[in-house]
Order: sequence, then structure tokens, then C-alpha cells
Amino acid sequence: MSKPKGWKDLPSGGMIKEAGNAAQYNTGAWRSDRPIWIKENCIQCMFCWIFCPDSSVTVKDGERGEFDYMHCKGCGVCAMECPAKEKAIVMMTEAEGARPDALEKAKAIAKKMAEEKAKAKK
Repeated sequence: MSKPKGWKDLPSGGMIKEAGNAAQYNTGAWRSDRPIWIKENCIQCMFCWIFCPDSSVTVKDGERGEFDYMHCKGCGVCAMECPAKEKAIVMMTEAEGARPDALEKAKAIAKKMAEEKAKAKK
């Protein structure tokens, strides 16, 4: 019978040991919340791209593109930083965000949030 291994003998797991290699790890599978992008509300400020800690906001030809859901962890920083009057990014649960009607629901949420914010300013 072999001696059980101690914690120091176990291989490292779940660690990024060198800078700049996050793209090698697909971490989106354990996300519980998902950002939904509402293109027509987007003002192309790129705050979401700047603040995303996972580089999950794509940019093509100088304009914001879709999310890279394989790397997005659902932290919500992009939605929090979005300065658009009617938010261009709304967070939904992973299950809600994967449904075919997610975009329409996100639009309704963004509209309601804008109305509530305007009401609060009065």
C-alpha cells in the first residue's frame, strides 16, 4: 500500500502561472450570469471593452462586437460601466440569457431601468 500524497505533492490546478495566457483557458462554462448586448442602444464608447477583465468583448473595425462567451465569467463589470441612457448591456441568468427571447427581454429590462433612473432624478 502506497503512502497517501500530501497537499504539496498534488499538481497545481486552476492557476494561471504566467501573464497573458488567459485566452488559453475557456472559463465561460461555469458562468451563472450572462451579459446580453443590445446593439441599437450601444454608443460605441468601448467602456465595456476597456473594463472587461477577461477580454470577452470583441472589437472589429473599431466597433464593439459580440461577447466571447467562452471566456466571459459573467462578472457584470461591462453592464455596470455602460454609460448609455438605455443600457446596451443587461445581465441575465445563464438560463434566461440562452433562451431565444433573451434579447427582447433584455431590451425591456434596459428600458425599465432607464425609466426608473429618470424617475429617481425628479
